Amino acid sequence: MAATNTSTNRSSSRRGARRPASESQEREFDQKTIELSRVSRVMAGGKRMRFRACIAIGDHKGQVGIGVAKAADVPLAISKAVAIARKNLIRIPLYEDTLPHAVRTKFGAASVLLKPAPKGTGIIAGGAVRSILELGGVPNVVSKMLGSKNKINNVKATIRALSELQTRAPRQLNSEKDNS
Repeated sequence: MAATNTSTNRSSSRRGARRPASESQEREFDQKTIELSRVSRVMAGGKRMRFRACIAIGDHKGQVGIGVAKAADVPLAISKAVAIARKNLIRIPLYEDTLPHAVRTKFGAASVLLKPAPKGTGIIAGGAVRSILELGGVPNVVSKMLGSKNKINNVKATIRALSELQTRAPRQLNSEKDNS
């Protein structure tokens, strides 16, 4: 009897265990197509055409992820990329409606600089970086893409920069400090 209990506990705590339907419905993500391109490789007898999709997903509440996938047709490539993005979600730590500190990260030849901004600034960013920050729910930020115009590398550098952010405790007001 004890052996069967431990085996059922192991199967329910496995990483690939299914979640109830209500829990999966709570986690709805918006998605944005960063890049959709036709790629080919040369084989014996001709070229093999495929489609590559780079998709970003986010919940506008601090979670964002990206996925890149290839398939024979566009809808299949998009669904594969969304599945990969769901597996690679990161949490963005926010500090008073902006980033906790400035960060500069490099991926390949692409370099991205993200800096905190005061309230009311909005998202000052270009193309691919803007999409990631909007889906992640960062309300005020200033960014600059340096080094490369490759969208996928810029997005991967942005995700790396967001994952390197350190959390920071919110400031206490003077009246709260006096009461302590």
